[in-house]
Amino acid sequence: MPGEKKTAPRKKVRAAVEFNHAMIYTTKLSQALRFYRDLLGFEVVDTYPGAYVRLKSPAGATTIALHGVEPGQAIDPKTEGLRLYFEVEGLDAFCKALAKKGVQFDQMPKDMPWGWKHAYLRDPDGHQISLYWAGKARFKKTFAPGEPRQ
Repeated sequence: MPGEKKTAPRKKVRAAVEFNHAMIYTTKLSQALRFYRDLLGFEVVDTYPGAYVRLKSPAGATTIALHGVEPGQAIDPKTEGLRLYFEVEGLDAFCKALAKKGVQFDQMPKDMPWGWKHAYLRDPDGHQISLYWAGKARFKKTFAPGEPRQ
């Protein structure tokens, strides 16, 4: 119609989601802080004494947050379903250095069937951690043995 204002069709806006951080609830905040900061090399970004610490990964832009559980609250890391993955170039040497500092591993670095090398350990609360190296394969589809390739 004459004089009617035309509007452009609306574009669908798709949110760009990027991993930011993982929250780790802990009953051992000071021990967890020492583990992530002093042994794995994370840098403290901010802290709320006795309750919360946010740390930046030493080689990237992602963070983790350590959050103390409320008094009387309990967590069971074996049933919480949390495993953190940290990619580490020079994985073998890094794990050997941690072992020399007394860190216990469930598995030292090992080539896995899907093509990445993984080491497994636990933080002071028992949360599972995978230190791994995938290199260029990190953003490629992995295949388990016997799985058909698509």
